[in-house]
Amino acid sequence: MITSEPKIGEQVREVSLTEDAISVDLFDGRTITVPLAWYPRLLHATSEQRANWRIAGAGYVIHWPDIDEDLSTQGLLQGSPAPRGAAKAA
Repeated sequence: MITSEPKIGEQVREVSLTEDAISVDLFDGRTITVPLAWYPRLLHATSEQRANWRIAGAGYVIHWPDIDEDLSTQGLLQGSPAPRGAAKAA
């Protein structure tokens, strides 16, 4: 698979979650929205766990410490769901 380096502007500005989707606003003005079904740990997390996120990785990664989940803007932009068999949150 060909990957490219993240670009300035593809950094996370804001994250919002609903019961079935995650939306990530980037500094370049784009918004990425994907189904939570792609990320079982987030799908099965509580609202409180989902709300406890941090920007990491120089601004290119969203980290949820309560469920040990990380999503990169690069993966989101490529439309990459979690690998099959990803563990559910405890």
